[in-house]
Parts: sequence; C-alpha cells; structure tokens
Amino acid sequence: MTDLRLGVNIDHVATLRNARGGALPSPLRAAKLAEEAGADGITAHLREDRRHIRDADIEALMAALKVPLNFEMAATEEMQAIALRHRPHAVCLVPEKREERTTEGGLEVAGDAARLTDFIAPLTAAGCRVSLFIAAEAAQVEAAARVGAQVIELHTGGYCDAHAEGDTAARDAELARITEMATLAQSLGLEVHAGHGLTYDTVGPIAALPEMRELNIGHFLIGEAVFRGLSPAIAEMRRRMEAARRVLRQD
Repeated sequence: MTDLRLGVNIDHVATLRNARGGALPSPLRAAKLAEEAGADGITAHLREDRRHIRDADIEALMAALKVPLNFEMAATEEMQAIALRHRPHAVCLVPEKREERTTEGGLEVAGDAARLTDFIAPLTAAGCRVSLFIAAEAAQVEAAARVGAQVIELHTGGYCDAHAEGDTAARDAELARITEMATLAQSLGLEVHAGHGLTYDTVGPIAALPEMRELNIGHFLIGEAVFRGLSPAIAEMRRRMEAARRVLRQD
C-alpha cells in the first residue's frame, strides 16, 4: 500500500485578499508555508471570473514552488491555453458555474466524452497529469478512463454534508459509493484522489481506503488556520490521515 499524499488548496487565502483588495494575505506565502509544513502539493483553481486566484498567482506559484502544482480549471479554451503555457504538474478539470459559491457536483464526463477526449489530449502531450473531478458514479468513472484521464478525484461533498447534518444513513451510503467507485477506478487503471468538504472529523474513512492516493483539502484548512495557524492545521490533518493509514496497514 502506498503512502497518501496531501494537496493543500490555497484558493481561499486569495478570497480573503480579494475581499479588501491589495496584496495581502499572500496566496504564495500560504503555499510556501504549506510546503514547509509537509504538503505534498498545492492546488489552485483559476476561475473564469478570477474571484480568488488570479493569473499572476499561477505565475508566482509555478516559479516558486518545489512541490507540484495542481491547477484546477474548467474545460474551456481559455484555461487550456493557460495550462499549456505554464505546464503544471497536474491539471484537474472541474465543472464551473459563475454563480456558484464553490464547485457543485462533479464534471459530466459520460455525456461530454468526445469533447473531453480532444480537450485532454494536448494537455497530456504537454506533460500534465490530467485529473477529472467527478461524482462517485460508475458511468463517470468508466467515462474518465475512456477519455484519457490518468486520475480521478472523487467528490466527497455529499459524504461530508451528511456527516455535518447528523444523517448517518446518508453518510454511510455516500461512503459506500465512494468506496465502490475507488475500487472500480483502480481496476480501470486510474489513480484515485478525493476532495471537497473534508474535515478532521470526516477525513479518516476516506484516508483509510486502500486505493486512495491523494486528498485535496482547502477551505477547512484555511479556516482552521485562523485559529491555530496554517502549519499546525496541516500537521493535524496529516496526523489524522496517517492514523487512518496505520489502521489500514494493521488490518
């Protein structure tokens, strides 16, 4: 069983900066602190409306980071051109609606397979690992394998929401779906990641899945950083992830 990587999403440091304008707090400083605290990668989502991460942030991150950058983006020509110019380690394609507060649901791969196949090909040729952020549904997982993605990131929002609402039946059902789809994805040769809404209380069962290779966590860690600092917040998340993996190894 391989180790589990932690990707830290620094988008909402940029959200704080943009709420007032100016240069502070610095997303690049947050990324470097996360790197020093043991993050295995940094995630940044450059949205069409530039509501948090800006083009200059991507340039700065590419120039300064020693760990890989996971560039989240919509499957648009504009974003493809930016990714091909910078050639980040990874590109994660996500659905995007201008009016949404955060990414809602997974990318529709099965119904858009032909376009996504053509969209992904030049990114792969440029050396980017392409990931698709999808719901834990067999049709989407199977389509991800067909269109040429190397990685899927399973959407854990429903699982985390059910936990927060105290709906244990719904939480367990969502976890079962994620578990089943992680197994299916690995059988199809896809690397399995997960993310969205994960907290200290919900990360354990996801981290314990033997197929899981990476978790991408942002909003919760930036929120915790307000109270305990970014480095301690990341250290605690890593501790809980590693505790879940130890249990898995013992089993």
